[in-house]
Amino acid sequence: MKTLVVGVSPGADRYANMAVRKLIEHGHDVAALGLREGESDGVPILTGTPVLTGIHTISLYLNPIRQGPLVEYFLSLHPERIIFNPGTENPEFETRATQEGIEAVRGCTLVMLGTGQF
Repeated sequence: MKTLVVGVSPGADRYANMAVRKLIEHGHDVAALGLREGESDGVPILTGTPVLTGIHTISLYLNPIRQGPLVEYFLSLHPERIIFNPGTENPEFETRATQEGIEAVRGCTLVMLGTGQF
C-alpha cells in the first residue's frame, strides 16, 4: 500500500515531512511530491506530475489554491482515498473525488497513524 504525501519540502519541521517520517516508521511505502526537489527522510521529493502507479492514499498538505492545477493529476492516479489534512479542505475536490469512487477523508494523517485509523 503506497501513500503519496503532497506538499513535502526539504525542511524537516514541516507537517508533510513529519507524515513521511511516521509513515515510514509504520512500515508504509511512501512517495513524496513537492515544489522543489530534495529529500525527506531518505525519500526523494518529486516535482511536477510524475508517473506513479499503485498509489493507495494521497495525503494532502497543500492548500486548495495550489491543489487546483493538480486535481486532474491526483484523480488520474486512481487512489483509494485522499486525506485532506487540516487547512487543505476543498469541498469541490472532495465532491469530485467521491464521484470518482475515491474516499475523501477530512482528517490528520499523523493522528490517524497514532490512533491506528490509517
